[in-house]
Amino acid sequence: MEEGQIPHYLDRFPLGLSGKRILLCTESLGPVNGVSRTTKMLVDQLRSHGTLVSVVAPYNHTEVNTFNPIGFSGDTNGLFREEVRLKGYPLPFNPELSVAYPVRLSEIYRRTFGGPPDLIYLASPASLGFQVMFQVRQYAKELQIPVICNFQTNLAGYCTVLFPWPLGEIASRVFGFAEGNLFRDSSVKTIFYPSTSVRTYLEKAANVPTDKLEVLRRGVDTEGFNPRKKSQSLRNEWAPNGELILFTCSRIAGEKGFGFLANAAAELDKKGLDFKLVIVGGNRNPVVFHEVKDMFKPLIEKGKVIFLGFKIGEDLMTHYASADIFLHCSITETFGLVVLEALASGVPVIARDEGGPSDIIERGRTGFLTAPDDVGSFVEKVLLLGRDWKLREQFSQAGRAFACGATWERISNKVAWRMSDTIEEFERTRELDASKARSPIKNWLLSKIVQVKIACALFAITGIWAPVSVYLFFAKIGHLVKKYGARAFTR
Repeated sequence: MEEGQIPHYLDRFPLGLSGKRILLCTESLGPVNGVSRTTKMLVDQLRSHGTLVSVVAPYNHTEVNTFNPIGFSGDTNGLFREEVRLKGYPLPFNPELSVAYPVRLSEIYRRTFGGPPDLIYLASPASLGFQVMFQVRQYAKELQIPVICNFQTNLAGYCTVLFPWPLGEIASRVFGFAEGNLFRDSSVKTIFYPSTSVRTYLEKAANVPTDKLEVLRRGVDTEGFNPRKKSQSLRNEWAPNGELILFTCSRIAGEKGFGFLANAAAELDKKGLDFKLVIVGGNRNPVVFHEVKDMFKPLIEKGKVIFLGFKIGEDLMTHYASADIFLHCSITETFGLVVLEALASGVPVIARDEGGPSDIIERGRTGFLTAPDDVGSFVEKVLLLGRDWKLREQFSQAGRAFACGATWERISNKVAWRMSDTIEEFERTRELDASKARSPIKNWLLSKIVQVKIACALFAITGIWAPVSVYLFFAKIGHLVKKYGARAFTR
């Protein structure tokens, strides 16, 4: 593929991918989050052009599922299952996500297409994706189904936030080592990354070869997220006295920067800003949700902070468009899809200068970026933008124009073309390998070696699960103690 041809490819879907079998493994299928929304857009684009996609994920333990699988679908070779759920243990601090139990790759093949697919796509690989990569590399070269990864979640970054020092630092280094070891294997052909900060991490911390890395931004539904959906009645409900409406949308958890946001809101209140802070999002773990909510208790009592819970679809889009300023305080985002959704809604953004948002926001044009730990600077930017409606209008128009250039169709087509080229290269290489005849004895011996290597890989995966399960058990106990201990204390 010539580099000069790539822009032309993005306007159309590769015809050669029609009928190809894609095994798509994701850690998040159904919950309302950036990874799930991004994956759904890709799956819809692939299926709409005749690609056979079987999506595999752990159960999400929630009532929300944004996917609408048919079940069994026909193709020229028989039947395949469009969605397969695996057993896993829900994370105590985020029950929407589960750590997949050890599973044999051949069993995944059997439950999806009845045999190996043409390509494996790993959306934000973690517990399931790591298992798949670890097992693929055990096969003989000509049997290694090519793998494409989309690095959407910085697990190492989360570790430093979730765990106390020095455990967080140790876990971060372990993740970096494990990811680098898996990503460097020859079976992994491409690793998509969403932002400059992620590329830096992959190159330096994980030591991934640069020729495997390819940038993949995010798209946004500019018809759905649109300034036209601004609701005056909703604004009157939130701010009956015409207060400035500050808005954020995120999973309610400490690692999303809510401690920083609570401090910023308290400072804004001290400085006399007349505002309402509207927070959309939730957490299926009530302990975590109430821990975050308690950070804002004084302002909630004053009526300055409103928690609205989960919102989806048209309701979510209307909420975005009805705000004045979007505040993004997380520093663990590899991209920050909510920032792009806010810009598409015509809402200027103020964010901490860390991770994905640093690549999205144009300083002084669509929003402001401040030093990650500088609450004072963050507050100053909110005051500046909050008190100047003309500046907000300028930022709103520029942000909307920027977002309209990022369409899901072109982004999904970029992935589709990479899939098509990878499959074509793999089939060409496999034909060359097949031409080199082996004796039946050698083939038998190689198959036995592969079986032994797979068995050892599963043993290693199970061994890794042992300490993980211990941590998850004690984390669960800790949350239960907080939950019921708080109830007993209030009686």
